[in-house]
Amino acid sequence: MASMSNGIITGASRGLGLALARALSARGWTLAVDARDAAALAEATKGLDGVVALAGDVTDPHHRAELVAAAGAPVDLVVNNASALGPSPQPALAGYPLDELRGVLEVNLLAPLALVQEALPHLRPGAVVIDVSSDAAVEAYAGWGGYGASKAALDHLTAILAAEHPDLRIYAVDPGDMRTQMQQDAFPGEDISDRPPPEESVPGLLALVDGAQPSGRYRARDLARVGA
Repeated sequence: MASMSNGIITGASRGLGLALARALSARGWTLAVDARDAAALAEATKGLDGVVALAGDVTDPHHRAELVAAAGAPVDLVVNNASALGPSPQPALAGYPLDELRGVLEVNLLAPLALVQEALPHLRPGAVVIDVSSDAAVEAYAGWGGYGASKAALDHLTAILAAEHPDLRIYAVDPGDMRTQMQQDAFPGEDISDRPPPEESVPGLLALVDGAQPSGRYRARDLARVGA
């Protein structure tokens, strides 16, 4: 959508967040992006026009306020991409450390809602919110109970936000398997070179930004095929 210009992307020092930031920067967007590792974020976003990099933790309310302020007004896009995997290798639920699970839920569920709450007064009608989900939200993979439960809850939270804000386009998006550090952490010691790079999921996200799809849950690769 040509009129869109100001956005927020969390978790943008690598993987899908960085790939999307690069694509939107090339389109002339102004973006506020973040990651916890300041050095990695600065290096990853160096040379990206219109990108303001703010290192910080999405669970920190002061950091979320800084992100929204840095994006400019109105805010046209919020991408909740930052996620926590939890323990690696992934433990069965019977032995899942509950303190670790609370941390996963804080990052994957509460922080996305809190960022949307912070951004809502600045979102223009028709603005887009993308909550990055996972197939683990709908498939019962042994060992993925903590992460999968957090993403399942995020899916439902996203759907309710959409029902409560029909003037916005609010999406939960499964990007599919990707060759990322998080994927490697989930499968320590395994060769994940057969996974596609995160850049292959970006066209699906752009299709939501550019299009007029109703709020809902989508798979990025399906959207990319439709738009091809």
